[in-house]
Amino acid sequence: MQYPGRQERRTEQPVRDLHELADRAAEALAPTVDRRTAFFGHSMGAVVAYEVALRLKRNHGVEPARLFVSGRRAPSVHRPLPDPVHLRDDAGVVAELRRLAGTHADLLADDEVVRMILPAVRGDYRAIETYVPRPLVPLGCPVTALVGDRDPQVEVTEAEAWAGHTTGPFDVQVFPGGHFYLVAEGPAVIGAVRDRLGVPV
Repeated sequence: MQYPGRQERRTEQPVRDLHELADRAAEALAPTVDRRTAFFGHSMGAVVAYEVALRLKRNHGVEPARLFVSGRRAPSVHRPLPDPVHLRDDAGVVAELRRLAGTHADLLADDEVVRMILPAVRGDYRAIETYVPRPLVPLGCPVTALVGDRDPQVEVTEAEAWAGHTTGPFDVQVFPGGHFYLVAEGPAVIGAVRDRLGVPV
C-alpha cells in the first residue's frame, strides 16, 4: 500500500493520524473483501494492517487469512516517549533514520533528497507516536509476529504481546538483525510467509 506523500503520491499531503490512514485504507480495500487476502505490515505498517483488519471485520464481517506484523510491538504495549521523533528538528529526524539504518547513508547525505522525504517521514512518526488503540473486539484470524533479534524498537516479548490481539492462532518468528532485518533476510521472510499461507515454492 502506497501512503500519501510518497513516490507517485508525493504531491499529496501525508496522513498524520493513524486511525485516519486505516480508515482510508480499509475503504480502498473494501471492494476486494471477497478474495482470500493476507496482510503484511512492517513497523508502523504493522499497526496500520492490524487497524485495517479490525475495520474490515467490523464493517464487512471479513478478516484476512492471516495477519503478519513485523518489527513492531503490540498495540497493548506502551513505551514512554521522552523525545518524540516527530517533534525533533530536521537533523533530529535524520539522526533517527541513521540510527535505524533503514535508509541508505548516501541518500541521507543528499540535502535535496532529505528535503523531499522529510514531510512524509515526519508524518509517519507523528501518526505512530500519537497512536492510541481503541478498545475493540479482537481479531479472530491467525497472527504471526516477525522480529529482528537486535531491533531497538521492539523486544521479542513485546512482539509476543500481539497474541492478545487475536482469538486465533498466534506464533512469533525471530530473525537475525535489527529493525530492518527483512532487507538482509528477505528470502527467509518470504519463505516464512509462504509456509504459513500454504503457498508452494
